[in-house]
Amino acid sequence: MDQAGQRTGPDPGTQTVVASEIRRFWNDDAVVYDASPSHYPQRPQERAAWAAVLRGLLPGPPARVLDAGAGTGFLSLLLAGQGYEVTALDLSPGMLARLGEKAAERGLLVEIVEGDAANPPAGEYDAVVERHLLWTLPDPARALAAWRAVTPGGRLVAIEGTWGGEDRPQLDKLRSHARALVDKLRGTEPGHHDHYNPELRAALPYSGGLTPADAVRLVQDSPWGAPRIVRLRDVEWSITEGKGFLDKLLGTHARWAVVADS
Repeated sequence: MDQAGQRTGPDPGTQTVVASEIRRFWNDDAVVYDASPSHYPQRPQERAAWAAVLRGLLPGPPARVLDAGAGTGFLSLLLAGQGYEVTALDLSPGMLARLGEKAAERGLLVEIVEGDAANPPAGEYDAVVERHLLWTLPDPARALAAWRAVTPGGRLVAIEGTWGGEDRPQLDKLRSHARALVDKLRGTEPGHHDHYNPELRAALPYSGGLTPADAVRLVQDSPWGAPRIVRLRDVEWSITEGKGFLDKLLGTHARWAVVADS
Protein backbone atom coordinates (compact mmCIF):
# COMPACT_ATOMS: atom_id res chain seq x y z
CA MET A 1 0.00 0.00 0.00
CA ASP A 2 1.06 3.61 -0.49
CA GLN A 3 1.06 6.31 2.17
CA ALA A 4 -2.62 7.03 1.53
CA GLY A 5 -3.48 3.40 2.25
CA GLN A 6 -4.23 2.52 -1.38
CA ARG A 7 -3.13 -0.84 -2.74
CA THR A 8 -0.44 -0.52 -5.39
CA GLY A 9 1.03 -2.88 -7.95
CA PRO A 10 4.68 -3.82 -8.46
CA ASP A 11 7.28 -1.46 -9.93
CA PRO A 12 7.68 -1.45 -13.76
CA GLY A 13 10.61 -3.90 -13.74
CA THR A 14 8.74 -6.36 -11.59
CA GLN A 15 5.62 -5.96 -13.74
CA THR A 16 7.44 -7.52 -16.70
CA VAL A 17 8.25 -10.62 -14.68
CA VAL A 18 4.72 -10.75 -13.26
CA ALA A 19 3.19 -10.46 -16.73
CA SER A 20 5.36 -13.34 -17.97
CA GLU A 21 4.27 -15.52 -15.04
CA ILE A 22 0.62 -14.65 -15.57
CA ARG A 23 0.88 -15.48 -19.28
CA ARG A 24 2.48 -18.84 -18.50
CA PHE A 25 -0.17 -19.69 -15.92
CA TRP A 26 -3.13 -18.97 -18.20
CA ASN A 27 -1.51 -20.66 -21.19
CA ASP A 28 -1.27 -23.83 -19.10
CA ASP A 29 -4.81 -23.28 -17.80
CA ALA A 30 -6.31 -23.00 -21.29
CA VAL A 31 -6.43 -26.80 -21.55
CA VAL A 32 -8.80 -27.18 -18.59
CA TYR A 33 -10.40 -23.73 -18.27
CA ASP A 34 -13.63 -24.44 -20.16
CA ALA A 35 -14.35 -27.56 -18.09
CA SER A 36 -15.48 -25.35 -15.20
CA PRO A 37 -19.15 -24.24 -15.51
CA SER A 38 -18.29 -20.97 -13.77
CA HIS A 39 -15.71 -20.18 -16.45
CA TYR A 40 -17.68 -21.23 -19.50
CA PRO A 41 -21.38 -21.85 -18.72
CA GLN A 42 -22.95 -24.45 -20.99
CA ARG A 43 -26.53 -24.75 -19.71
CA PRO A 44 -28.98 -22.83 -21.95
CA GLN A 45 -30.60 -20.94 -19.07
CA GLU A 46 -27.23 -19.66 -17.88
CA ARG A 47 -26.17 -18.56 -21.34
CA ALA A 48 -29.52 -16.83 -21.86
CA ALA A 49 -29.20 -15.03 -18.52
CA TRP A 50 -25.71 -13.80 -19.39
CA ALA A 51 -26.85 -12.67 -22.86
CA ALA A 52 -29.71 -10.67 -21.33
CA VAL A 53 -27.38 -9.10 -18.75
CA LEU A 54 -24.96 -7.99 -21.45
CA ARG A 55 -27.72 -6.47 -23.58
CA GLY A 56 -29.00 -4.61 -20.55
CA LEU A 57 -25.64 -3.18 -19.52
CA LEU A 58 -24.07 -2.40 -22.89
CA PRO A 59 -25.12 -0.07 -25.70
CA GLY A 60 -27.05 -1.98 -28.33
CA PRO A 61 -25.48 -3.78 -31.30
CA PRO A 62 -23.67 -3.21 -33.59
CA ALA A 63 -21.68 -1.26 -30.98
CA ARG A 64 -17.93 -1.85 -31.03
CA VAL A 65 -16.90 -3.64 -27.81
CA LEU A 66 -13.45 -4.39 -26.41
CA ASP A 67 -13.49 -7.58 -24.32
CA ALA A 68 -10.46 -7.13 -22.04
CA GLY A 69 -9.05 -10.38 -20.68
CA ALA A 70 -11.29 -12.31 -23.06
CA GLY A 71 -9.86 -15.72 -22.17
CA THR A 72 -11.47 -18.51 -24.16
CA GLY A 73 -14.20 -16.15 -25.30
CA PHE A 74 -17.35 -16.64 -23.26
CA LEU A 75 -18.32 -12.97 -23.37
CA SER A 76 -16.83 -12.31 -26.82
CA LEU A 77 -18.82 -15.08 -28.47
CA LEU A 78 -22.07 -14.17 -26.71
CA LEU A 79 -21.64 -10.58 -27.87
CA ALA A 80 -20.67 -11.49 -31.44
CA GLY A 81 -23.70 -13.77 -31.60
CA GLN A 82 -25.90 -10.78 -30.76
CA GLY A 83 -24.47 -8.62 -33.52
CA TYR A 84 -21.78 -6.69 -31.65
CA GLU A 85 -18.45 -5.85 -33.29
CA VAL A 86 -16.05 -7.50 -30.84
CA THR A 87 -12.33 -7.19 -30.24
CA ALA A 88 -11.03 -9.89 -27.88
CA LEU A 89 -7.86 -8.90 -26.00
CA ASP A 90 -5.90 -11.35 -23.86
CA LEU A 91 -2.34 -11.93 -22.69
CA SER A 92 -2.48 -15.70 -23.29
CA PRO A 93 -2.12 -17.10 -26.81
CA GLY A 94 -3.37 -20.44 -25.52
CA MET A 95 -6.64 -18.93 -24.36
CA LEU A 96 -7.04 -16.96 -27.59
CA ALA A 97 -6.42 -20.09 -29.68
CA ARG A 98 -9.43 -21.74 -27.99
CA LEU A 99 -11.48 -18.61 -28.62
CA GLY A 100 -10.55 -18.62 -32.29
CA GLU A 101 -11.49 -22.28 -32.67
CA LYS A 102 -14.93 -21.72 -31.17
CA ALA A 103 -15.55 -18.59 -33.23
CA ALA A 104 -14.72 -20.51 -36.43
CA GLU A 105 -16.97 -23.43 -35.43
CA ARG A 106 -19.90 -21.05 -34.91
CA GLY A 107 -19.22 -18.85 -37.91
CA LEU A 108 -18.75 -15.77 -35.73
CA LEU A 109 -16.42 -12.87 -36.51
CA VAL A 110 -14.25 -11.77 -33.58
CA GLU A 111 -11.08 -9.68 -33.89
CA ILE A 112 -8.45 -11.41 -31.74
CA VAL A 113 -5.56 -9.41 -30.27
CA GLU A 114 -2.82 -10.85 -28.07
CA GLY A 115 -1.61 -8.30 -25.57
CA ASP A 116 -1.57 -6.91 -22.07
CA ALA A 117 -4.85 -5.56 -20.69
CA ALA A 118 -3.22 -2.22 -19.93
CA ASN A 119 -2.19 -1.81 -23.58
CA PRO A 120 -5.42 -2.13 -25.59
CA PRO A 121 -5.33 -1.90 -29.37
CA ALA A 122 -5.71 1.58 -30.80
CA GLY A 123 -9.13 2.61 -31.92
CA GLU A 124 -12.37 4.00 -30.59
CA TYR A 125 -14.71 1.58 -28.83
CA ASP A 126 -18.27 2.12 -27.71
CA ALA A 127 -17.72 -0.02 -24.62
CA VAL A 128 -15.15 -2.03 -22.69
CA VAL A 129 -16.25 -5.17 -20.87
CA GLU A 130 -14.25 -7.45 -18.59
CA ARG A 131 -15.16 -10.49 -16.50
CA HIS A 132 -13.09 -11.53 -13.48
CA LEU A 133 -9.98 -9.79 -14.78
CA LEU A 134 -9.24 -6.92 -12.38
CA TRP A 135 -8.17 -9.17 -9.50
CA THR A 136 -5.39 -10.72 -11.58
CA LEU A 137 -3.87 -7.45 -12.81
CA PRO A 138 -0.69 -6.11 -11.17
CA ASP A 139 -1.90 -2.55 -11.79
CA PRO A 140 -5.68 -2.41 -12.35
CA ALA A 141 -5.72 1.40 -12.12
CA ARG A 142 -3.40 1.61 -15.14
CA ALA A 143 -5.63 -0.75 -17.11
CA LEU A 144 -8.78 1.24 -16.29
CA ALA A 145 -7.11 4.43 -17.48
CA ALA A 146 -5.97 2.76 -20.71
CA TRP A 147 -9.48 1.44 -21.41
CA ARG A 148 -10.94 4.90 -20.87
CA ALA A 149 -8.47 6.36 -23.38
CA VAL A 150 -9.73 4.08 -26.19
CA THR A 151 -13.40 4.50 -25.27
CA PRO A 152 -14.20 8.21 -25.60
CA GLY A 153 -17.87 8.74 -24.93
CA GLY A 154 -18.30 5.02 -24.22
CA ARG A 155 -19.08 2.71 -21.32
CA LEU A 156 -17.21 0.46 -18.92
CA VAL A 157 -18.82 -2.78 -17.72
CA ALA A 158 -16.61 -4.53 -15.17
CA ILE A 159 -18.17 -7.88 -14.25
CA GLU A 160 -16.84 -9.32 -11.01
CA GLY A 161 -17.88 -11.61 -8.18
CA THR A 162 -17.45 -11.86 -4.41
CA TRP A 163 -15.70 -15.22 -4.24
CA GLY A 164 -12.89 -14.57 -1.75
CA GLY A 165 -11.65 -12.30 0.97
CA GLU A 166 -12.29 -12.13 4.70
CA ASP A 167 -14.63 -9.13 4.52
CA ARG A 168 -17.60 -11.27 3.48
CA PRO A 169 -20.44 -12.02 5.93
CA GLN A 170 -19.84 -15.16 7.98
CA LEU A 171 -22.77 -16.96 6.34
CA ASP A 172 -21.31 -16.35 2.88
CA LYS A 173 -17.97 -17.78 3.99
CA LEU A 174 -19.63 -20.84 5.51
CA ARG A 175 -21.63 -21.52 2.35
CA SER A 176 -18.50 -21.08 0.23
CA HIS A 177 -16.60 -23.62 2.34
CA ALA A 178 -19.59 -25.99 2.16
CA ARG A 179 -19.71 -25.72 -1.65
CA ALA A 180 -16.01 -26.55 -1.82
CA LEU A 181 -16.54 -29.60 0.41
CA VAL A 182 -19.48 -30.82 -1.68
CA ASP A 183 -17.44 -30.45 -4.87
CA LYS A 184 -14.63 -32.47 -3.30
CA LEU A 185 -17.01 -35.24 -2.20
CA ARG A 186 -18.56 -35.33 -5.68
CA GLY A 187 -15.13 -35.54 -7.30
CA THR A 188 -15.73 -32.35 -9.27
CA GLU A 189 -12.75 -31.41 -11.41
CA PRO A 190 -10.92 -28.30 -10.16
CA GLY A 191 -11.53 -25.12 -12.10
CA HIS A 192 -7.82 -24.51 -12.71
CA HIS A 193 -4.76 -26.64 -13.39
CA ASP A 194 -2.97 -25.09 -10.41
CA HIS A 195 -2.90 -22.06 -8.09
CA TYR A 196 -0.86 -18.88 -8.35
CA ASN A 197 2.42 -19.28 -6.50
CA PRO A 198 2.95 -17.15 -3.35
CA GLU A 199 5.35 -14.77 -5.09
CA LEU A 200 2.85 -14.02 -7.84
CA ARG A 201 -0.01 -13.58 -5.40
CA ALA A 202 2.11 -11.14 -3.39
CA ALA A 203 2.64 -9.03 -6.53
CA LEU A 204 -1.09 -8.64 -7.19
CA PRO A 205 -2.91 -6.07 -5.05
CA TYR A 206 -6.23 -7.96 -5.20
CA SER A 207 -5.10 -11.58 -5.36
CA GLY A 208 -7.35 -12.43 -2.40
CA GLY A 209 -10.45 -11.28 -4.23
CA LEU A 210 -12.00 -7.98 -5.26
CA THR A 211 -14.83 -6.69 -3.09
CA PRO A 212 -17.61 -4.46 -4.47
CA ALA A 213 -16.15 -1.58 -2.46
CA ASP A 214 -12.70 -2.22 -3.98
CA ALA A 215 -14.09 -2.21 -7.52
CA VAL A 216 -16.21 0.90 -7.02
CA ARG A 217 -13.24 2.72 -5.49
CA LEU A 218 -10.95 1.73 -8.37
CA VAL A 219 -13.39 3.03 -10.98
CA GLN A 220 -14.24 6.14 -8.97
CA ASP A 221 -10.55 7.03 -8.75
CA SER A 222 -9.95 6.33 -12.44
CA PRO A 223 -10.63 8.63 -15.42
CA TRP A 224 -14.04 6.91 -15.73
CA GLY A 225 -15.41 8.21 -12.45
CA ALA A 226 -19.03 8.13 -11.16
CA PRO A 227 -19.60 4.34 -11.14
CA ARG A 228 -22.80 2.50 -10.35
CA ILE A 229 -23.07 -1.12 -9.26
CA VAL A 230 -25.57 -3.71 -10.48
CA ARG A 231 -26.22 -7.09 -8.80
CA LEU A 232 -26.55 -9.84 -11.42
CA ARG A 233 -29.31 -11.78 -9.68
CA ASP A 234 -30.66 -13.38 -12.86
CA VAL A 235 -27.26 -14.94 -13.50
CA GLU A 236 -27.09 -16.19 -9.91
CA TRP A 237 -30.57 -17.72 -10.22
CA SER A 238 -29.72 -19.42 -13.52
CA ILE A 239 -26.70 -21.15 -11.95
CA THR A 240 -28.79 -23.12 -9.43
CA GLU A 241 -32.05 -23.33 -11.41
CA GLY A 242 -32.93 -26.95 -12.23
CA LYS A 243 -30.40 -28.36 -9.78
CA GLY A 244 -31.02 -30.35 -6.60
CA PHE A 245 -32.02 -29.16 -3.13
CA LEU A 246 -28.46 -29.09 -1.79
CA ASP A 247 -27.17 -26.93 -4.65
CA LYS A 248 -30.05 -24.48 -4.18
CA LEU A 249 -29.47 -24.40 -0.41
CA LEU A 250 -25.76 -23.66 -0.76
CA GLY A 251 -26.35 -21.22 -3.61
CA THR A 252 -23.52 -19.49 -5.43
CA HIS A 253 -21.27 -16.51 -4.84
CA ALA A 254 -22.54 -13.03 -5.62
CA ARG A 255 -22.10 -11.68 -9.14
CA TRP A 256 -22.14 -7.96 -9.84
CA ALA A 257 -21.01 -5.37 -12.34
CA VAL A 258 -19.55 -1.90 -11.93
CA VAL A 259 -20.69 0.37 -14.74
CA ALA A 260 -19.42 3.82 -15.69
CA ASP A 261 -19.81 6.15 -18.66
CA SER A 262 -17.08 8.37 -20.05
